[in-house]
Amino acid sequence: MTDQPQQPTTLDADAVAAYLRAHPEFFVDHDELIPELRIPHARGDAVSLVERQVKLLRERNIEMRHRLGQLMDVARDNDRLFDKTRRLVLDLLDAGSLEEVVGAIDDSLRHEFQVPFVSLILFSDTGLPVGRSVTPAEAQQAIGGLLAGGKTLCGVLRPHELAFLFGKEDSASIGSAAVVSLNQQQGLLAIGSPDPQHYKSSLGTLFLSYVAEVLSRVLPRFHTPLRSVR
Repeated sequence: MTDQPQQPTTLDADAVAAYLRAHPEFFVDHDELIPELRIPHARGDAVSLVERQVKLLRERNIEMRHRLGQLMDVARDNDRLFDKTRRLVLDLLDAGSLEEVVGAIDDSLRHEFQVPFVSLILFSDTGLPVGRSVTPAEAQQAIGGLLAGGKTLCGVLRPHELAFLFGKEDSASIGSAAVVSLNQQQGLLAIGSPDPQHYKSSLGTLFLSYVAEVLSRVLPRFHTPLRSVR
């Protein structure tokens, strides 16, 4: 005679209950299942305190997992931002000319950081063959309000401010921008986005301010006068 294959045992509720009675320590070794259990403690239309507590703990557990996921996403974004910033700073420190400084800023912001509109403006009373020339007086007259205080400004700018910073052709496509002045009235750095909500006034500006500080320390290595380039 050949052995007949054993049929898998089908567990019903009574079998599960009997197993748990025989193994009361089961949930000690499998406590990860406890939050998934639904144990009613209702008496009539009332809900017991234990049931309410379990429900609240389950909801808080879900909320904490969601918050943890958000924090992990922010941490990964910050890691990527730090790596891009580190490479940009090294390129600025290695630059041997004004042209290389301007090229490093433009290439990094446009391609590494995916910023669609970038404008680095350097103030000078006389010209250099590197682009458009802007004197401090001209900048003060056009965008004096953006230069006051030396802080990074974010938000929706006026049409004439955008035209001065990015040019008339690009200004029509910019919904919001962030602008930071370089130290010692050397110039300014501006970035723009088509999205009016992208650069809000509450947006953190630590990265842009940091890049501007590094730029302010690198530029004096080169001979003045300086010219703006965008």
